Amino acid sequence: MQTTWNFKKFFYESINDPQIDKDVAAMKRAYDAFAKKYEKRTDYLKDSGKLAAALKEYERFSRAVGHAKPILYLMYVKELDNRNTAAEGKLNKLSLDMTPYENKIMFFGLRLGKIAKPLQAKMLKDIRLVSYRYMLTKIFETAKYDLTEAEEKILNLKSLTGRSMWVDGVDRVVNRLTVSWKGKEMPINEAMGVVSSLPRKERLLLHSAIMQKLNVAADFAESEMNAIVTDKKINDELRGFKNPWTGTILGYQNDEKSILGLVDAVTDAFKMSHRFYKVKAKLLGVKTLSYADRSAPIGKVQTKIPFKEAVARYRAVLASIDSEYVDILDRFLRDGQIDVYPKLGKSGGAYCSSNTDSPTLVLLNHTDDFKSFMTLAHEMGHAIHAEMSKKQPHFYQGHTISVAETASTLFEQLTFEAVFKTLPKDEQLIALHDRINDDISTIFRQIAFFNFEKELHLTIRAKGKLTKEEIGSLLNKHMAAYMGPVTKFNPEDGNFFIVVSHFRRFFYVYAYTYGQLISRAMCEAYQKDNAFGSQIKQFLTDGESKTPEQIFKDIGIDTSKRSFFEAGLKSVEKDIARLERLAR
Repeated sequence: MQTTWNFKKFFYESINDPQIDKDVAAMKRAYDAFAKKYEKRTDYLKDSGKLAAALKEYERFSRAVGHAKPILYLMYVKELDNRNTAAEGKLNKLSLDMTPYENKIMFFGLRLGKIAKPLQAKMLKDIRLVSYRYMLTKIFETAKYDLTEAEEKILNLKSLTGRSMWVDGVDRVVNRLTVSWKGKEMPINEAMGVVSSLPRKERLLLHSAIMQKLNVAADFAESEMNAIVTDKKINDELRGFKNPWTGTILGYQNDEKSILGLVDAVTDAFKMSHRFYKVKAKLLGVKTLSYADRSAPIGKVQTKIPFKEAVARYRAVLASIDSEYVDILDRFLRDGQIDVYPKLGKSGGAYCSSNTDSPTLVLLNHTDDFKSFMTLAHEMGHAIHAEMSKKQPHFYQGHTISVAETASTLFEQLTFEAVFKTLPKDEQLIALHDRINDDISTIFRQIAFFNFEKELHLTIRAKGKLTKEEIGSLLNKHMAAYMGPVTKFNPEDGNFFIVVSHFRRFFYVYAYTYGQLISRAMCEAYQKDNAFGSQIKQFLTDGESKTPEQIFKDIGIDTSKRSFFEAGLKSVEKDIARLERLAR
């Protein structure tokens, strides 16, 4: 069992490996060759047979460059050691160097979108294009928002100064901040990571110190937020998007009406999260909560689950569903595709990184506790989804962001239910609380974030600018809306907008809620009848070959109706009722 990423097997010997430069040169040649062959041609835009041949060549080209092996490798090296400035420098230079090459082939997709509509309809029916039908459908549907080739190149180039450098600047300022705590200076990111685990009196003091210290970055973050939201407004107006959230929903291949129905259904059900926080206050022995108490534990699950035991337990859960999932887990452990333990300089948290024609890698920071075990189940859910999706043809091997969270939360829920009953009775209350706390954050908090972003963007568009105090007040308003009257907010709590990276990805947050509620429906269906495991496998294997709505409809889940999401919310309410019974 390997517990570190095996770079030598999948990538390079080191960041100085001469093969990196050779691979970069090969990528550049591939861009040049494809651009040279098709930039001045138009025949493939008029004939289905020639288009089929062009798409096959585009597929070969994508396989050669799409995985961007040198860039991925340098990113991963930096993830394991953020002190590696040499890797960071090479990564930044390579990213800048490749942008002009990406621009060279931008014409291909843009010109496909300009094919006359009658011919588009004819091409979508042509048997020679059947394997590219969904890809072409997406291109044709989104083409009305495309600009000219020259304009698209400008937007691509200016994204660095219009957004990326602003966001990076705020990150740099925040990452350098420290908080005075118990006689020493603690990095602010470390302080934010430990605040919820402290005794309440200390928790409130450290939280207040963090929020006050963020004032150092508040003026910069005010300028940054106004700049990137205004930059998005300009881009949206150029493209013809009427609403600031439309581009994200379209990019995630969701139906906008369905997603807005999801947002409304969850917002109307905020009383459920109010109910949970009322129970949480009781379990913490307080009358009112502060924002610092949002993630506070009510105790600790003392049961230790070392990594080898966690793997054994998770294997048993996977084996009960489908042996192919076990094979994927075993292969990851054998080949060094999971980096397990925390170490100095390594990125915190956990994630799964997957890309077409590249190895799927999982990053953990396992500390032998129950939460780490749940994290393994979650991230390997992502990994299993990624590996199963690779059964699709090249262009459909991924999965949209809105679907990505479904598999991870599904495997996490199935694992939780299997392990929960083995815990001592006194720890079941704690584990259930922690589980619901995470669900409330994933479902209700993310939609409160969506509502905040919605009002933020619309207000800046109307007024031209918001002050840092106004942004903070707006965030507090929406956090209070989902947490309810049991929670009291201080003006300084609004500084939290400075460190929420989601707000810089514009309306991304709904994807968490979408995936969570769908995975709950799938989990319930499987628990009622294990035969539903075949539908789960179908979902995992569909990759990006259909719209998310169609993928789920094909396995009996209709996400087009608000009533579906309302039914999922009722399952959350059942869990809250179970917690209330245990808390008596």
